[in-house]
Amino acid sequence: MFTLIRSFALLLLLWLSALQAADSGWLQNPQNSHAQVRLRADTSQTDRTRLLLDIRLQDGWKTYWRSPGEGGIAPAIRWQDGITDARWFWPVPQRFDVAGISTQGYHQQVSLPIELPAPAPGKIAGTLTLSTCSNVCILTDYPFSLDMTAPVEAAFAHDYAQAMGKVPIEHGLADSLHASYQQGELTVVAERQDGWQQPALFLDGMADTSFGEPRITLSGSQLVARVPVSDEWGDRAADISGKTLSLVLADNGLAQQISLPVAAGIASTAPTLPLWQMLLMALAGGFILNLMPCVLPVLGMKLGSIISTPQRDRRSVRLQFLASSAGIIASFMALALLMTLLRFGNHALGWGIQFQNPWFIGFMVLVTLLFSASLFGLLHLHLPSTLNTRLATHGGRGLSGHFWQGAFATLLATPCSAPLLGTAVAFALAAPLPLLWVMFVALGIGMSLPWLLIAAWPALALRLPRPGRWMNVLRIVLGALMLASCFWLVSLLVNHIGTTATLVVAGLIVLLLLAALVKQCGIRLAALVTALLLVCAGGVMLSGVFTATPGKRALQDRLHWQPLSEQAIQHALNANKRVFIDVTADWCVTCKANKYNVLLRDDVQQALLADDVVTLRGDWSRPSETITRFLQQRGSVAVPFNQIYGPGTPQGVVLSPLLDRATLLKTLNDAKGTEQ
Repeated sequence: MFTLIRSFALLLLLWLSALQAADSGWLQNPQNSHAQVRLRADTSQTDRTRLLLDIRLQDGWKTYWRSPGEGGIAPAIRWQDGITDARWFWPVPQRFDVAGISTQGYHQQVSLPIELPAPAPGKIAGTLTLSTCSNVCILTDYPFSLDMTAPVEAAFAHDYAQAMGKVPIEHGLADSLHASYQQGELTVVAERQDGWQQPALFLDGMADTSFGEPRITLSGSQLVARVPVSDEWGDRAADISGKTLSLVLADNGLAQQISLPVAAGIASTAPTLPLWQMLLMALAGGFILNLMPCVLPVLGMKLGSIISTPQRDRRSVRLQFLASSAGIIASFMALALLMTLLRFGNHALGWGIQFQNPWFIGFMVLVTLLFSASLFGLLHLHLPSTLNTRLATHGGRGLSGHFWQGAFATLLATPCSAPLLGTAVAFALAAPLPLLWVMFVALGIGMSLPWLLIAAWPALALRLPRPGRWMNVLRIVLGALMLASCFWLVSLLVNHIGTTATLVVAGLIVLLLLAALVKQCGIRLAALVTALLLVCAGGVMLSGVFTATPGKRALQDRLHWQPLSEQAIQHALNANKRVFIDVTADWCVTCKANKYNVLLRDDVQQALLADDVVTLRGDWSRPSETITRFLQQRGSVAVPFNQIYGPGTPQGVVLSPLLDRATLLKTLNDAKGTEQ
C-alpha cells in the first residue's frame, strides 16, 4: 500500500512539474499508438523563444526530414495567435528505401529545435501534424498548449544544446564542392583533405523535381555522388542547371549544410591534376593519334604529295606542312565549337559521337571514296573555284589542299581512342568553356606535332626518294588503304539502314569504281583488275583453309554478354561476383583492336568464363542516353571503356583504352579479394 501511494505521489509531482513548466507532456493520438510527441519551451530568454519538439516512435516506424525525398510529408505546426516566422532546425536525417522509393527522415527518437524571433505571449498553442510510416502511413494531428509563464525545466538547456549539436554546421567538412547537371542526373563532387569514412548525402527538394538515392563513390580525398533526377511523376525532369542546390553532407558524426549553384554539363570525376599536367596529357594524347590506324593512310598521302610535288624546296615543304597543321588545329576548334553547342543544348558530349550519325558516316564514305578514286587516277575533282582547292592530292600547288588534308586526318582520327586522350577529353568537356577550347587546341597541337616537326626541319622530307615509277605503286597502295577505310565506313551503316541496304551501297561503290576504270583505262584493263581482285580474294580464302591448324579453334567470342546497367553491376556485387564491363562501338577502331588482340584470346576467354564472373557489354554505335550517362558517371567520354568490379575492388578499376592481356588478367584476379 505504501509503495502504491509513493508511486502515485511521484506521478503527481511529475505532472505538477509539467504544468509548472512550459511543457505539453507526452501527447498521443488514440488513432495512432505508434508515436508520441512532446513540446517544451524556454521562457527565460528576453529576445527570442526556444522550443523543442520531441518525437518518440515505436520500432519499425519513421517520420520525415524537412525534405522527405520521393515520398512523405515533413512535420509542420499550425500556430495560433498569428505566429508565422518560426524557424526550424533539422538534425542530420537517415535514408529509408522501401519498394524502390527513397525517403529521408528519422526513426526511434528525435528532437527538433524550433526558434521564434520574439518573446512568446503568455500562452502558445497550435496543432502539430506528423506523418509516420511503416508498412502503412498515418497522418496525425496533435493539438498542444504551452504555459509560457511557467519556469524553465531544468533539463531543457541540456536537451536543447544536445539537439542543436546534431544540426549541420555551415563550414568545416568539405574543402571544395562542385555540382553539375546533365540529362537527368545530378553530379556532386566534394574534396576533403582528410579523406572520407562513411559519407552520406541528403538533398532538399526543388519545385517539380524529385531526387533519387545518391550513388557515392570514393577515390582518395574525392567524393563523387550521382543522383537520379526526375519530375514528380517519375518522368524526365526539367533542366536544373543554374539553380541553387541545398544539401547536407555528413561523414562520421560531422555534417555540413551547403548551398551551391548547379553548373551545366558533367562534373569531372577524374583525380584533380594541375592544369599544366592536363595540357601535357592533351599534347601527348593528340600526338599518339598519329600512330592510330585511322590516320596512317592520310600520313601516307601527305608524304606521297610531297614526293610528287615538282617544287621540293624547303620553303614549299614548310608551307605545305604548316597548312596541314593549321587544318588539324582548325578541325579541333570546330570540334570544340560542336561540343559547346551540344553543351548549351544539354545533349550528350563525347569523343567520336559524330559517327553515331548516319549522315556524317555517309559524308565520310563519299570523301574517302573521292580520295581513293583520285589516288587511283580515276577522278580529278575540283571544289568550287571560290575555294580554289582540290580534294585530290596530286597536281595541286595551292596550300588549301594541304589544309584540307589536315582537316581530313582529324576526322579520321576521331573514332580512335588513344592512351591519355580519354582523360584529357573528359577533363575538357567537364571544364568551363574557355578551358574546353584551350584543351581542344592543345589536342590539335599535339596531333600536328609530327607535321610541325617536318615544317621546322624540311630536310626530313627532302631526304625522301625522288619521284619515279615506284610512285605509281605507292599511289595504288595508298588508294587501296583509303578504299579499305571507305568500305569500313560503309559497314558502319548496318546499324542505321540494315544489312541489305548496306550491301547495296557497297555494290554501287564497286560498280562506280569499275565504270570509272572502264572510262579511264578501257574495258580490257577493268576486266583484268576485276579478275585479279577475285583471284586475290580466292587466294586469301584458300590460304586460310590450308594454313589453319587442324583441331585449333578460330578466334570466337564464347562469352555470355549481358546488357550493361547499374542494376546489373550491383546485383552481381551483391552476389559476391566479379564484373567485367566492355563499352564498345562499331566505329571504334581501338575497340576492334582490343577485341582481336585481347578479348578473344583463349586465356582471357577462359578467365571471363569463370562461374563468378559476369560480363556486361554496352554498344555505343548509336546514340544511347543510358550508356552516355554510364560513361559520364565514370569521368569518361570515349570508347573503348573497360572496367572491372569485384569483392576486392568494389569501387571498380578502369583499364587502359589499349587493353593488355597481362594487366586485364591480373586486375580480374585481384577483384576476387581475400578468400572468406
